[in-house]
Amino acid sequence: MRALSASELLSVWERGLAQTPVERALGLLGAACADEPPEALAVLSVGERDARLLTLREWTFGRQLTSVARCPGCGEQLEVSLSAAALRAGPPATASEASEPLTLKAGEYEVSFRLPNSLDLSALAARAHAASAESVEGAAASLLERCVVEARRGGAAVGASELPPEVAEAVARRMAEADPQAEVELALNCPECGESWQAPFDIESFFWDEIGAWARRVLGEVHVLASSYGWRESDILNMSAWRRQFYLDLIGA
Repeated sequence: MRALSASELLSVWERGLAQTPVERALGLLGAACADEPPEALAVLSVGERDARLLTLREWTFGRQLTSVARCPGCGEQLEVSLSAAALRAGPPATASEASEPLTLKAGEYEVSFRLPNSLDLSALAARAHAASAESVEGAAASLLERCVVEARRGGAAVGASELPPEVAEAVARRMAEADPQAEVELALNCPECGESWQAPFDIESFFWDEIGAWARRVLGEVHVLASSYGWRESDILNMSAWRRQFYLDLIGA
């Protein structure tokens, strides 16, 4: 994997305007991991995919991340600043680990399953869209059905939908343990009212929002410099941000 140039990042952003979140995530990785086939990236575990996105984000915008959160207690808006290192939940599942089924025994049941990947997330999103809405429980059941390779009760084969809730929950916990980067939560505390809560952090949406803000700013800079000097977009994008700003300062932009 390698860092993306300004021109490459803009191209990914432009294509992503008409894509789903999962497609955007894979588009970013596809550009940064040109030596890996798209189908291999699509079956990375969600945690491995997000770990790579976090690294790419760090290479693109630096180690510090700043976001905002609203306190559920008093409604105060908080600015949250943290490092990329703090968001790494642990070693993500490798490609080989993600492709090898895991096994769990719970009472009479023995379940073989794999870790969720981007193809699973796309299928769930498409199903939810077709049904207009799907409950959290329904989405979890759909994901379980996709990821269970084999399930047996006392040696007899059973379907994923036949697993009792406690076994399904045990499988979900084992998935989370095996791929911790797939579900990152921030421990937040409100300085105004003292409320504490857990907030999910999605690197794909966070990174994409940053890319969108960056792209609009850079295109504005290109417009000003091209209008003033007659330079081509490619020439302006090949400049460092520092040099672009120097020329912008010269023309008072």
